[in-house]
Amino acid sequence: MGCLLSTPDAAVGARRRPRNIGEIVVFVPGLRIPRPLDFAQPLGDGISKSLVERLSALRTRIEVMAGQEAPMTTKPRRTATQHGGSTLTDLQQALEDYLPVLLGLVENDNQLKHNLQFCWINQEDDVEETTMSDSRYEVLSVLHLMAVLLLSQANLLLLPNKSTGGYQNTSLEECKRASIDIFLKAAGYLDFAVQKVLPQLPLELRNDLPLDLTEGVLKSLCLQALGQGVEIQLGMAIDSIKATLAVKRRLACEMVKYWHQAHEYIKDLPLANGWGEKHKLFVQWKHIEAKAAAYYLHGLILEEGNTSAGITAAALQAAEEYLKESKKACEAFHTALPSSRNPPLWGASKYLTEKIPNDTPSKTINSDSQRHELIMQVAPALPDFALSLKPDEYQLPSMDPSWNQL
Repeated sequence: MGCLLSTPDAAVGARRRPRNIGEIVVFVPGLRIPRPLDFAQPLGDGISKSLVERLSALRTRIEVMAGQEAPMTTKPRRTATQHGGSTLTDLQQALEDYLPVLLGLVENDNQLKHNLQFCWINQEDDVEETTMSDSRYEVLSVLHLMAVLLLSQANLLLLPNKSTGGYQNTSLEECKRASIDIFLKAAGYLDFAVQKVLPQLPLELRNDLPLDLTEGVLKSLCLQALGQGVEIQLGMAIDSIKATLAVKRRLACEMVKYWHQAHEYIKDLPLANGWGEKHKLFVQWKHIEAKAAAYYLHGLILEEGNTSAGITAAALQAAEEYLKESKKACEAFHTALPSSRNPPLWGASKYLTEKIPNDTPSKTINSDSQRHELIMQVAPALPDFALSLKPDEYQLPSMDPSWNQL
């Protein structure tokens, strides 16, 4: 079985935390970075020298690229960095190149799978580094990094008036559509990690995983990707003259469910260390913001029907209260270190900020005297819709054929 070695936060100082990460549309946890690994001695004569060298070269490439990319994951850049270094796409490709060769250590009950000490720098755990001698831990770490890189790519793609590698000449609408595909792909990596990789790890190793890789955090990140995909869909529906109010309400209600589930998975985890605390605050903020959207659109539909004025007013008042809460939650997220800031409002957020204050006051009852708790008590239940967005189906690549030549 694999063994575990964890390094306290104060011991090595390898973890670098920026103080400011700029504009944020998509929350991106800090990159977990692999530490240097010598393949030659642990593997010995078990595999060919050329395969050892290939494994070493592929992983070293990831170590260097991830170290370069970590401070840049939320910041706009050209297709290549000014120093000719890595881009998100290059690092993603490096991980995809590494996986088939790595899988040779995992598949066919390879006896070498426990010979290597895989070490990664954590970001959301108090423990700075986690080392495990199980190649399935390495696969889990690679899939997590691939998903985080996609979230980073989506964030850069959605920042207004920013050019990002590979998308310089695309319109905002095209960027929105591309981001939905990216969110679904990231969710696919995370869903596969939870469903197929975590269960393969021995229970004692699963219990010792860093918070970054626990089932709750992986599931929450997966649901975040889906929730943000629906948020983009809602923004596009709001901008479309063809989308009905019923369609917009359905999307907003689905968004509430995604963010509620994401919050449930991490609310009790001890994510209180830098990125971890910011992660929690982001989920809380987006959950509240989604409720504001859902109650507002629900209130408009109730107003169009034969529903009593009191119930309609209660829904719209709830929307106004949640909008106020979301602004506070947004500020709490952005002021938490590493600090960040909102880009200029756009999409669903801009729509809510403009519409709710204008439409709500005239339709509320005793709004100045009502307390928040009372407003929430009288608010009508939101409709329950089935969730439409699902993670992309992902399968690990085939094992590199060089393993068959041993």
